[in-house]
Amino acid sequence: MDATKRRVLGWELGGILFVLLLGAVLHFAFEWSGEWKPMAVVAAVNESVWEHLKLGFWPALLYSAVEYRFLRGFSNNFIVARTTAVVVIPVTIVVLFYAYTALVEHMLVADILIFVVAVVLGQMASYGVLRSRPLPVALHWLAAFGLILLVLTFALLTYHAPDLGLFRDPVSGAYGIPLD
Repeated sequence: MDATKRRVLGWELGGILFVLLLGAVLHFAFEWSGEWKPMAVVAAVNESVWEHLKLGFWPALLYSAVEYRFLRGFSNNFIVARTTAVVVIPVTIVVLFYAYTALVEHMLVADILIFVVAVVLGQMASYGVLRSRPLPVALHWLAAFGLILLVLTFALLTYHAPDLGLFRDPVSGAYGIPLD
């Protein structure tokens, strides 16, 4: 493996640890902040599946911003790669969570393992795209637009959660966070 591939792989592997650790912190950050409403954009406000998706999304997005400074000249397709990561993580969580809970009773250890698997898959998918041949410019623009939509969606749906199972807190039965 050449030095460039090692560098890119090192950053993607470092991202796994970063996302896992910051995601764990964000699980409790809303409560620790005294339920400060602006914190709700990035931190879990309840135990719904939706709120747990933020624990992978926001840390991966933040890591992307840091990583860009160090990889922009060493990799292809940065925006597409990082958009891939921030999509793969929540999609993996949703698919694996609903697949296992359809078969067996909910288990905290399974939820934690799903989070780890999702982050690893997201970072490795990003690595694959980073190391691929340059993609068409239109795809970069589409990825950037998709990323903006995801940011807006994650921010908005905490405060205006639809009446869907994905957004329902199994503990309280609530959806999102009220806007007093």
